[in-house]
Amino acid sequence: MTGIVALYIFMLAAFTGYEIIAKVPVILHTPLMSGSNFVHGIVLVGAMVALGNSHTTLEKVIGAIGVFMAAGNAAGGYVVTERMLEMFKSSGAKAGKPKSGGH
Repeated sequence: MTGIVALYIFMLAAFTGYEIIAKVPVILHTPLMSGSNFVHGIVLVGAMVALGNSHTTLEKVIGAIGVFMAAGNAAGGYVVTERMLEMFKSSGAKAGKPKSGGH
């Protein structure tokens, strides 16, 4: 694959991703974020494969940056999802207190 073809595919993917995410209702963001964390895990595996198949120093540096960014993206996605889910818990559950049964 030539560099211009790879750049073209990247630009199409970026534009398509932006258009899809821009039209997602707020209520669906949490389930979508959980699903996208799975995709970020696959990106991390792909970055590790690319790093493992690198030969030149430039390829290794780019691969290492890719692995670092993919790992941060996946971990950050889980942190954001956890924080969003915390917003839906009641104040008693946040403090670790069991809910009273009305007694």
